[in-house]
Amino acid sequence: QVQLIESGGGLVQTGGSLRLSCAASGTYAMAWFRQAPGNKREFVAAISRSGSNTYYADSVQGRFTISRDNADNTVSLQMNSLKPEDTADYYCAASPRDYGLAFRVDYEFWGPGTQVTVSS
Repeated sequence: QVQLIESGGGLVQTGGSLRLSCAASGTYAMAWFRQAPGNKREFVAAISRSGSNTYYADSVQGRFTISRDNADNTVSLQMNSLKPEDTADYYCAASPRDYGLAFRVDYEFWGPGTQVTVSS
């Protein structure tokens, strides 16, 4: 069973930055999703197992950066220029299938989530 543990959520003002991290028990294709109250879970960003390919939702392109360190199996999401509409629970996801990362939602493993609140 793959374990995913997120960290780094919190409260930040509009325009501020946060960095989320996800520790995995192995090397997988990884992604971040988010879910705001009353909304469906939505894709935020993904990164291939090698780290050579990254994908972003249009809503975060240019503001968020996904990266990974395969030496310790961690994936990070650097979030800059945060907006109130970025407020959500953020989930780390992992899959052994390293393809279709720009549009897949069927990741096999999920973390418990970490809350991000952006105040206006």
